[in-house]
Amino acid sequence: MSKIIFSGVQPTGNLHLGNYLGAIKNFVELNNDKENQCIFCVVDLHAITVKQDKDELKNNIRETAATFIASGIDTSKSIIFNQSEVHAHAEGSWILSCMAPMGWLNRMTQFKEKAGKDKEKASVGLYIYPILMASDILLYDATHVPVGEDQKQHLELTRDIAQKFNKDFNCENFLKVPEPLIKKKFSRIMSLKDGLKKMSKSDPSDLSRINLTDSKDEILNKIKKAKTDSYPIPNEEIKLKDRPEAQNLLGIYSSISNQTLDETLNEFGGKNFSDLKVQLAEILSNKISPITKEIKKLTNDKEYLDKILLEGASKAEEIAGQKIKEMKKIIGF
Repeated sequence: MSKIIFSGVQPTGNLHLGNYLGAIKNFVELNNDKENQCIFCVVDLHAITVKQDKDELKNNIRETAATFIASGIDTSKSIIFNQSEVHAHAEGSWILSCMAPMGWLNRMTQFKEKAGKDKEKASVGLYIYPILMASDILLYDATHVPVGEDQKQHLELTRDIAQKFNKDFNCENFLKVPEPLIKKKFSRIMSLKDGLKKMSKSDPSDLSRINLTDSKDEILNKIKKAKTDSYPIPNEEIKLKDRPEAQNLLGIYSSISNQTLDETLNEFGGKNFSDLKVQLAEILSNKISPITKEIKKLTNDKEYLDKILLEGASKAEEIAGQKIKEMKKIIGF
């Protein structure tokens, strides 16, 4: 049975290995399955929940699209577009925000984490961000949504909103209730300097992450300096408990090598981390360098990227615009 898959990536710039292994690599695999219809969105409306520099935002939108393409997403098979070019997303968000009770939003833990202690200064957009996400998904009748653990709660909200809309307006199955595609292994890549923190571009230390624009020498240096512990690599996964840095490096190696953690432990069990690091740096360089080269080539061709995004937006508008028309008719507009 064919799946309609929707996912989005914020154009924050400086995408890294965590973004690639946690999301984009999975997007490519979904794109390559002929049974899937994939829609990949550069969610620039979500990005402005915090203040952005306008020129930097424009460049980041293009760079995110370039990363999709450079990583292997085929634009003839999948739709790639930026959210702000399809007006239905914002319109759908408003309609759905009138259906969602405040109590549902108050339960969203990510707002509390991102807003921090002084939530009164956080934007309203950051608070209602999950409803825009629901609009993104529901406008395309998406059957499946790839999500990490941090977005699972938002997808549950999307499902609740869809069911409430269908019930309130007596239109069974009008808004399709999507299923999560949760990557169980290696979906959360941690910092190279602290195995308890997620790899992030906001970390002040560039040594904490592998950027998708890093050179071979930079990758080699960062893996060489990556934090480990003084124990040898075990033969069994259970022996990695309470060894977050070890678990992270072995997970990265497993994911980039397309093998299970057990296979990696069989390969390196009993060896020192210096052996793993040499091979990890080499395999990362071989995988990331062609992507880096292609990202740089594509970002220098702004006209091509803008053309891809506009063509994608036209296709997306056709689908989402029709859904909004039907939604408005149901409501009584």
